[in-house]
Amino acid sequence: MTAQTAATKPAAAPQVLSLDECLKMTMERNHRRPASRFAVAMAEAQHRQALAGYWPQVNAKAGWFRLDEAPNFVFPASNMYIPSQTVTVPGGSTAVTIPANAFGPGFPPVAVQMPVSFPGQSITTNAQVFPIPEQDVKLMDPQSVTASGNFTWLLFDGGMRSGYRQQALGGKMAAQADVRRTDLELTDSVVRLYYGAVLARQLHQLGQDTLARMEVTLELTESLYKNGAGRVNKTDYLDNLVMVETIRSTVAELAKNEAAAQAALAYTMGLSWDATVVPASEEVPHRPFAGNASDLVSSAYEFNPDWAKVEAGLKALDGALSTARSGYYPKVALTGEVHRWWNDYSSGTATARNKTGWTIGIGAEIPIFDGFLTRNRVSEALARIAKLKEEKLLLREGIGLQIRELFLSLEAASKTYQSAERAMVAARENRELTSRAYQNELVDTEKVIRAQLFEALMSAQFYKTRYDHVAIESRLSVVIGKEVSERITSKP
Repeated sequence: MTAQTAATKPAAAPQVLSLDECLKMTMERNHRRPASRFAVAMAEAQHRQALAGYWPQVNAKAGWFRLDEAPNFVFPASNMYIPSQTVTVPGGSTAVTIPANAFGPGFPPVAVQMPVSFPGQSITTNAQVFPIPEQDVKLMDPQSVTASGNFTWLLFDGGMRSGYRQQALGGKMAAQADVRRTDLELTDSVVRLYYGAVLARQLHQLGQDTLARMEVTLELTESLYKNGAGRVNKTDYLDNLVMVETIRSTVAELAKNEAAAQAALAYTMGLSWDATVVPASEEVPHRPFAGNASDLVSSAYEFNPDWAKVEAGLKALDGALSTARSGYYPKVALTGEVHRWWNDYSSGTATARNKTGWTIGIGAEIPIFDGFLTRNRVSEALARIAKLKEEKLLLREGIGLQIRELFLSLEAASKTYQSAERAMVAARENRELTSRAYQNELVDTEKVIRAQLFEALMSAQFYKTRYDHVAIESRLSVVIGKEVSERITSKP
């Protein structure tokens, strides 16, 4: 789209929405919320990664490889030397059986046993050398296919896995607290911008009404100046004219502020830059605040996202301490492996016994001395825990102080609201009386101008006081951490 086309494109029609509709649309469209949700998804994935350490780790491998030539093993040529030996055979006798008909038919007619005696003797052999030639033995075929599977199951780790799991769980809790803070901050922004747009519209309307009354007064001043008894002169007319034009320029500025407030509300809701959201509410509500500071502080310790993040951090640091202490203990694992080897050769190393097999065993890793690494890791983890506990105390006091300040601001805003309301009513009555008196030339022009301006000032102060009360309530809900559940009707 060209710049000229974009410039001539008609602006989007304004959307008239209630506060709940704005909040619902913000939770659906604002990009800060999905980003925080992805952070929770990351933390949950890290937690599942920590849980994976409790399961056996099983892997399978397969491969094909070919060597440039078959591997071999060469037995070098050698000589086998056999020394001379003397073997002594002692003398003795034995019985010899001559079977029947051994020497001829009928001789001897039956088997005959005859005693035979032999003398003792010694047999001596000479020393000999047998040459053994070099032998080239092929070990296997150059092409092989292998497949294997192995598993490892950590049986004891001294608390390492539980420590990692606790750290991941703490990270998940912290990410969830960030999501709640994002929702609270978005809600606070929408509430303040929504009622800020209402306030801007009221001030713009107030400026227009004041300008209209001042223009009527200017006409009356001109008439009295020209046709009156002389109480009103040209100087009064010119003063009135200067004031009218000043208010006219102020009204233009108020119109710009109203448009800017509506655009800011649309932007916060996640709409396009040219969108405009007009609040459906006609005025900023005033709800008298009921509660005490102690109850608010107690609720904050339960729901405040910063407090929840500190709790999550302590949980994660406890896990880090367990992980560090696991360095003092041995680690025991059950291991196993099964393999299969395909090779066309069946001799050398490629025998049937070597081509298939399995192993199983238990291994232990026992720390003996690590240069005080584990001890210093434990010391670091303990120091981190102590530091975060001190920061938790500071946060506790800080939350209490914030709530106390906002509570006092609410009380002051309530009192200011009552005073501003009475002042606005009195200023309106004063303007009406002064205007009637001016028509009869009973008061000066300066006084009627001052009465009209004072009414506008008191009305603006009254509207601003109502907005301040709502804004303080919204800020208080962020500190306490309960506004999201009360205002958002749609679930993400």
